[in-house]
Formats: sequence, structure tokens, C-alpha cells
Amino acid sequence: MEELRQIVAEVLEMEPEEISDTGDFIEDYEADSLRAIEILARIDKQYKVEIPQAELPELRNLKAVYAALSRHSVRQG
Repeated sequence: MEELRQIVAEVLEMEPEEISDTGDFIEDYEADSLRAIEILARIDKQYKVEIPQAELPELRNLKAVYAALSRHSVRQG
């Protein structure tokens, strides 16, 4: 989860410790859809897993991203 936090922090231009597990990317951290797509792209590249862009609306916080990554890693692994 800490590696994910680092990726999200880099994209949102924040410090990792500022990102909580349940903080809403859009409401709490003012992310826009382009940043959300960039987070998804970095996760896809880093973990060699493909999370469909259709799931973007569900990926609102670190916990949700971690759950999606776990779900798709199992499917592809």
C-alpha cells in the first residue's frame, strides 16, 4: 500500500504522508480526471496489470485503488 501511496502522491504533487487510505482524490486532494487516468496508467505500468478505465469512477481513494489492484492481479496472475 505504501508503494501505491507514493505513486498517487507523485501524480497529485503531494507528500505521501498527506494521503490517507480513505481520502477522496477529487474532493480532498482536488484531483481531476486527467490525474486519475495518470494514476491508473502508472499503476498499470508499475504492476503490469490492466485496470479498465471503466472502473475509474470507483477508484476514489487509496483503499479502493488497492482493492482494484488486488482484484485484477489475481485475474491476470
